[in-house]
Amino acid sequence: MENEHITPFVQSDRMRHLIKSDASLLMVISRFGICLGFGEKTVKEVCAEQQIDTDTFLCVANYISGRSTDCRKLSLRSLIHYLKQAHSYFLDFKLPMIRRNLLEAIDCSGSDEIAFLILKFYDEYVTEVRRHMEYENDVVFSYVEGLISGALNEEYRIDDFARKHNHIESKLKELKDIIVRYYTQKDSNLLYSVLFDIISCAQDLDSHCSVEDHLFVPSVADLETKIRDRRSSGQEKEEDAVDLDEEKTDILSQREKEIIICVAKGLSNKEISDVLNISIHTVTTHRRNISAKLQIHSIAGITIYAIANGLVRMSEINIH
Repeated sequence: MENEHITPFVQSDRMRHLIKSDASLLMVISRFGICLGFGEKTVKEVCAEQQIDTDTFLCVANYISGRSTDCRKLSLRSLIHYLKQAHSYFLDFKLPMIRRNLLEAIDCSGSDEIAFLILKFYDEYVTEVRRHMEYENDVVFSYVEGLISGALNEEYRIDDFARKHNHIESKLKELKDIIVRYYTQKDSNLLYSVLFDIISCAQDLDSHCSVEDHLFVPSVADLETKIRDRRSSGQEKEEDAVDLDEEKTDILSQREKEIIICVAKGLSNKEISDVLNISIHTVTTHRRNISAKLQIHSIAGITIYAIANGLVRMSEINIH
C-alpha cells in the first residue's frame, strides 16, 4: 500500500489536514478514540491531549494512506486497542446497518427467492466475520497482551495466526456481484445506496486486514524474538516480566492516575470534573483510555488496581 513518492504525515501536521488529504482517515481517527473539534491543533497536540500514542497513530495513518511508515516506535497495546475498536465498528454498527438497509431495499416477504437467498448469504457472511473477529479478540490479542507482560506461550506463535489469516472482505464483494448480476428491481435508489455501502465496507475490511498483516503481525513477531533472545542469553523469566511490564505503568499519565484515584474513592464523573477542574467530556475520555490501556472495565477492578499500585489506601475507599 506504500507510495514512497507521497510525503508521510508527521507529528507537526495539523490533524484536519490529514482528513483533507485522505477522507478515509476519519475511520482511523474514530478507531483511535480521537474526538473531533480539534481546530488547528497538530497531530502531536491532539494525540497528547486525548492520551493517544502518537507514533502508533501516525504509523497506521501513513500505512492506510499509502505513505511510507516508520513503525519502530509502534505501541502494540495501542494498536490492539485500535484493532478492537475496528472490530466493534464492523460487528456492532456497520454490518447490522447494511442488513437493515438491505431488508428495506429488497423484497423479503418470501415471494422472491433471489431476495431470500441474498439475505441468507449476507447473514452467513456476518456469522463468519463475527467468528473471525471474536477469535482475534479472545485468542490472538490475549496472547499478545501476555507477551507485553513478559509471558511467552511456547505452544502458540503469531505465525500460527498469520498462516491462517484470510481477508474476509472477498465474500462481501461476491455478494455485491450477485446483486448486480441477478437482482432486478425498479425504483432502486435504496438498493444502489446499499450496494455502495457494501463496496465501501469491503474496502474498509480489506484495509483493516492489511493493517493486521503488515503492521500487527511483524510487530508481534519482533516482540516474540526479543523475549526469546533475552531468555536464551540467560536472563531470568522474572526479570523479563518486570522489564516488559514497565510499559503498563508508564503508559498512564499523571492525570489518568488522578482519575483512577477519584474513581476508586467512589466519585462520579461530575464530582471528578469538579475536583480536577476539567469537563465531564474530558473525564469520560480519560476513563475510556484508562480502560483500554489497563484492560480493566469495572469500578471494582479499577479500585483493586489503585490499591495494588499504591495510588490509594484501603481506608480511603468507600466500601458501602
